[in-house]
Amino acid sequence: MAEQLVQIMGRHRRDPLPERKPQWLKVKAPGGENYIRLKHMMKELKLHSVCEEAHCPNIGECWQHGTATFMILGSVCTRNCAYCAVAHGKPPEYDIEEPRRVGEAIARLGLRHAVITSVDRDDLPDFGAYIFAETIRQIHQRLPDCSVEVLVPDFQGNVDAIRTVLEARPEIYNHNTETVPRLFKKARPGGRYERVLEIFRTAKRLAPDIPTKTGIILGLGE
Repeated sequence: MAEQLVQIMGRHRRDPLPERKPQWLKVKAPGGENYIRLKHMMKELKLHSVCEEAHCPNIGECWQHGTATFMILGSVCTRNCAYCAVAHGKPPEYDIEEPRRVGEAIARLGLRHAVITSVDRDDLPDFGAYIFAETIRQIHQRLPDCSVEVLVPDFQGNVDAIRTVLEARPEIYNHNTETVPRLFKKARPGGRYERVLEIFRTAKRLAPDIPTKTGIILGLGE
């Protein structure tokens, strides 16, 4: 018995130590001074962020640096994309005062660049375009030097909705492609790949001087 125990202990001593995870893979629990300040402000002004609603693991790092992506038009999406953690269902009526509060929050933070996104609002006649436009105007009114990037939904390709947002003069018009055509039906059942391309053609036709931008998710099997 004693010999077997020695053999087992000796074998364990020869086993290599488990490889440690790289430092960049570890995420610190949120809780810094700026994080707490921003969290209180968001609660006070009754605002939403994609950081919270989409359960982003980097929220602690970003909020500690005073960076957040504001999410307007509520926190309930009318679509149910397979990759997204934002709640979906029937949204309540939107808050007409929300753009003013977003402008106030950005002014308090003194941002030089603000990113505004939203849930999909297929239940609204203009798909939420007016609230986007008014939010841009409120930010520019309070902080004229702050550039505004809008990360908009597809508005079902509605040209009037796209025009409404562009006429408010955001510095960047952003719409995410998200994935390749083959995976669209599975990942974005409410979206169409050709519609995405047409959105950018429309935006360039309506406001050729406003830069357009897009993004794609990696890791879905593309």
